[in-house]
Amino acid sequence: MVITHHGGQSFKVSFGDTTLAFDPTSKASKTFDVAKFGADVALISMNHPDFNGVQEVTYGSKEPFVVSGPGEYEVGDVTVRGYGVETIYDKEKHFNTIYQVMLEGMNLVFLGALGDAAIDPKILSEFGDIDVLFVPVGGGDVVDVPAASKLATKLEAKVIIPMHYDKKALDAFLKEEGSKNGKPQEKLTLKRKDLSTLSGEIVVLAQ
Repeated sequence: MVITHHGGQSFKVSFGDTTLAFDPTSKASKTFDVAKFGADVALISMNHPDFNGVQEVTYGSKEPFVVSGPGEYEVGDVTVRGYGVETIYDKEKHFNTIYQVMLEGMNLVFLGALGDAAIDPKILSEFGDIDVLFVPVGGGDVVDVPAASKLATKLEAKVIIPMHYDKKALDAFLKEEGSKNGKPQEKLTLKRKDLSTLSGEIVVLAQ
């Protein structure tokens, strides 16, 4: 599995011939830059231009299956569960969907534009052992650094990937976590066997 970051909350996750897009940025976004690539599955956590750029990942021969809300989905070898939580984003009420994705024997949890770290315990109990956690850390419309750090610790993920931040927020998050892994990597390549030695490893991906 190969993970790359395309700014904001936009991630590309590739394994074999399959590509997932998490929260691709729309051309209508006033906040984040747009990346164009083809995806088989597009997971949209919120119907907002910062995260709903399905057209940007409809490219070449690929037209993605779109997952845009709570529920259970199976697409090929990918299993997705979505959990809806209310939030305020861009001064408006929205539903943010937290996604749990199982692929290649790994459990990924993508928190989306989470505005409140107090997630319903019923949802938390569904996550199980998290291998990779995507967590917003930028404050403002999403959780701030202290709340993001506490949540990341609580969820006990093996790998933590921060998202939706500026440099100041990222530096503060790394300091809060006591992490020196601040140098951005171009990509993260993971195999199931790699995870056995990891616990709370923070990986910053170049955006």
